[in-house]
Amino acid sequence: MMPRLVPDRCEEIVLLAAHCDDLPIGAGGTLLELCRARPGLRVTALVLSGGGTGREAEERGALPAFCPKAEVDLTVLDLPDGRLPAHWERAKEALEDLRRRCDPDVVFAPATHDAHQDHRGLARLVPTVFRDHLTLGYEILKWESDLAQPAVFVPLPEGTVREKIDLLHAHYPSQHARSWFDEETFRGLARVRGVQCQSRYAEAFHAAKIAVGFEAGFRGRF
Repeated sequence: MMPRLVPDRCEEIVLLAAHCDDLPIGAGGTLLELCRARPGLRVTALVLSGGGTGREAEERGALPAFCPKAEVDLTVLDLPDGRLPAHWERAKEALEDLRRRCDPDVVFAPATHDAHQDHRGLARLVPTVFRDHLTLGYEILKWESDLAQPAVFVPLPEGTVREKIDLLHAHYPSQHARSWFDEETFRGLARVRGVQCQSRYAEAFHAAKIAVGFEAGFRGRF
């Protein structure tokens, strides 16, 4: 097992997504582990599209299940899917409003290299609002060939991977017909990322900057 850095504090996190289901697909296992390890964690989430539709209902049922024992505050906007570049100002205003309401220890967001224009656009907005925060860019396996090599890994137990897959299928029935939305996809990527960090399974993230200290008493912090 690779050495691990353990944050000295993690009381509040922010979850950012362009679409309902992005967060559980990209970081569902990590959320399960993190929220169980830190009961009472404050989770502030913003999803840019799906508001007022069945997709919002799915997300409102799913996110509390993926964030057990946490205090979840979820906002789902109604930006049109695939059109974020044309709604840049509204997305930026939504992020700035969220920032005024919280001061997270970690931000989970899409990765900046993601080929989907909504994911990529949101990722590029994040550092303009959360300038001094650790941001972990989650990955979403899809038909675009945009997977890159991440540098941050969260090892996951077999039971957590199974729970993530079961919750995805239970809470997102609207996605069942998609060819990539299946157990092999989710487990396969988790297995590859596990191999890369000497674990059975893992989720992986991209980070632009991480500060590491080596002072006396340092236990590990982001």
